[in-house]
Amino acid sequence: MSDAAFVAPLFQAIDAMDAPRFVSFLTEDAVFRFANGPEVHGREAIRDAVSGFFGAIAGLKHRVTDTWAHPGAVICRGDVIYTRKDGSELTVPFADVLLLRGTEVADYRIYMDVTQLFAPPGP
Repeated sequence: MSDAAFVAPLFQAIDAMDAPRFVSFLTEDAVFRFANGPEVHGREAIRDAVSGFFGAIAGLKHRVTDTWAHPGAVICRGDVIYTRKDGSELTVPFADVLLLRGTEVADYRIYMDVTQLFAPPGP
């Protein structure tokens, strides 16, 4: 499977805010880290963490601009557009590193700065 073919359905699941479908791409013992948050271990715990995050926003949409495949890994970058609960939007650049075991993600790291996502509105 090509790197682009691999990430397209993964990001479709994320953008649909479908946590059960998202974790179906992961190994049972996967490790997940979102930005500077703590590592989350295991498919069930990752599903719960991602569901909690999805519940805190109104929506999101990824624009993946580049993907690179390496044996056992896929790296991608782009922008994600978050829609907050108040309807406002925030666009943030991201880079993801996915370490694979076979055709599943065993280690998923998201590198981005989401500090403004939940920051109180300015004056």
